[in-house]
Amino acid sequence: MDQDKKPSVLFVYYSFTRQTHRVVEAMAGALRDRNVEVTVAQIEFTDRRYAHRFDKFPMPDPYLDVFKMIPATLRRATGSIRIPDGTTEREYDLVCIGSPTWWMSMSVPVRSFLESDAAARVLAGKPFAIAVLCRRYWRHNFNSVKRLATKRGGLFKGGIHFVYQGGQVRSMLSLLSYFGSGEYRSRYLGVKIKPTNLREFQLEDARAFANELASQLFVTAS
Repeated sequence: MDQDKKPSVLFVYYSFTRQTHRVVEAMAGALRDRNVEVTVAQIEFTDRRYAHRFDKFPMPDPYLDVFKMIPATLRRATGSIRIPDGTTEREYDLVCIGSPTWWMSMSVPVRSFLESDAAARVLAGKPFAIAVLCRRYWRHNFNSVKRLATKRGGLFKGGIHFVYQGGQVRSMLSLLSYFGSGEYRSRYLGVKIKPTNLREFQLEDARAFANELASQLFVTAS
């Protein structure tokens, strides 16, 4: 395709442990390989009520910092955020939303974006796709992102989700261990645990999903 007619994709996402960032990087790379113009906008969580809990990694007190976000998450709170200047001032052929899961639901930063005027502006009448990351229960987050993005005028085109290793208890221990140390451990609190976060085959799945989206974009352009 001519340079001026390349499909354009915007990624909007939040990432504390850089796992959502890894998915976005994998997808963006696959799209660029298909001659798609990619813009990446990482959400910065600036709200003074919450942001101090996420200004250091590893977390000094993962139990306190993580569990104190439960009330805000469950009551669907929003807060102050920042996204790169100008990224929502133009039109895109597709918007991809990267959404980590907080307590089976959407994170406060992603919800804050989706309820903003910027989201309404960039999503109105435009296709969108979703990439959700979760320790275990991803579906509520996925459906919440889909519902809010659709409410903003977006047209749902597909989604993908990624789940970490371990059952309900062990995956929680693995994640808290990682939050507190920044390292992968084999045991935590005397319990044998699996590594948390994404595995390489999941990044390959992200690239494959991006290629499916690219194919849809080029068919539409044709």
